[in-house]
Amino acid sequence: MIITFNIFTLLEPYIWVFLHLHVCFSTLLTEEENLTTYGKCNHINGHGHNYTVEVTLKGPVSRTTGMVMNVNDLKRYMTESIMNTLDHKNIDKDVPYFKEKVSTTENVAVYIWKTLVSLMPNPALLYEVKIHETDKNVVTYRGE
Repeated sequence: MIITFNIFTLLEPYIWVFLHLHVCFSTLLTEEENLTTYGKCNHINGHGHNYTVEVTLKGPVSRTTGMVMNVNDLKRYMTESIMNTLDHKNIDKDVPYFKEKVSTTENVAVYIWKTLVSLMPNPALLYEVKIHETDKNVVTYRGE
């Protein structure tokens, strides 16, 4: 875990890895447009990723606990929102959210954000969800 201090807040990223299978396909595009748009990610049999996810919190450090959020609580929220729903799944078929959404890394980041927000008692602490699809492809979502 990387911890960076400044005067008022603590940015505290927590990092997990999960695996999944999916096909990038939009029902709003023709087969040719899907192939042009998504390339090899549009393969009919799908393809997989080993995603590294960083969840960063931002907020005041509690005088009582010395943490922005209890790390055990954060682990529980991440287990529920990432590992239990996405890890080793065909997310197009196993995750209802992706029945109507293209399972791009951008949409996976939004899904994780929304799920974490729904689980956290103080969702204002959630600062960023960052997904490393590859060493060169990284998506960052801050709830915007």
